[in-house]
Amino acid sequence: MSNPTRRLHEKVALITGAASGIGEETARLFVANGAFVVIADINDELGQKVVTSIGVDRVNFHHCDVRDEKQVEETVSYTIEKHGHLDILVSNAGIVETPSSILELDMSNFDNVISTNVRGVLATIKHAGRAMVKQKIRGSIVCTGSTAALISFNPSLTAYTSSKHAVLGLVRSSCEELGMYGIRVNCVSPHGLATPLACRCLNMEVSEVEEKLSSMVSLKGVVLKASHIAEAVMFLASDESVYISGQNLIVDGGFTAVKPLM
Repeated sequence: MSNPTRRLHEKVALITGAASGIGEETARLFVANGAFVVIADINDELGQKVVTSIGVDRVNFHHCDVRDEKQVEETVSYTIEKHGHLDILVSNAGIVETPSSILELDMSNFDNVISTNVRGVLATIKHAGRAMVKQKIRGSIVCTGSTAALISFNPSLTAYTSSKHAVLGLVRSSCEELGMYGIRVNCVSPHGLATPLACRCLNMEVSEVEEKLSSMVSLKGVVLKASHIAEAVMFLASDESVYISGQNLIVDGGFTAVKPLM
């Protein structure tokens, strides 16, 4: 059996939205498995705390608002200047709007969600892909989707649902072109979980969010954590999935496969 610490041995990864939640857990798991990681986020203070807690010898922070393409380009350039190349992009940064009826939807909020969750993902794929192609890196790009990319489970989240459907479209459309260069593009779509973002959106404590979301799924006896999503991301980022591209790995305890238990 191979040493698990070498699953990403000497790989270089850029992870957006990595100051908390799924991005943070993914950064920790990648480093534990031998990768060098640049975490990118708009929250400098939290990002630096993550770096300190993991160790500055394997991880660095770079400020990046994915809505600004120039910042995305600069973050990719920083990663290559720091480590010489880029093997893995985890395009994870995303936001959720304040729940609202479509009849009362604030279009500026809609635009902000789309700008972050769709335009931001596109910008990261574009610039990471450019860097990989230029250096002839057979890299892996993994985007964070959602079960909202498959169904509308909350009619009050029109912008979020629309954006995650679009992310899946970006994965499918980019995998063909980038596949010509040996670059794989995939998506991980979690069911809802108690990230800081979700807790703020629902105005609930972690335990309350976990109880609410766990009640929706058919798989019982396990509560979905950010670490479970990080494991799925690492599978798609690693050479264990060398022939997988254009796919959407759904991590939802059967939520989208069966009718919710009532």
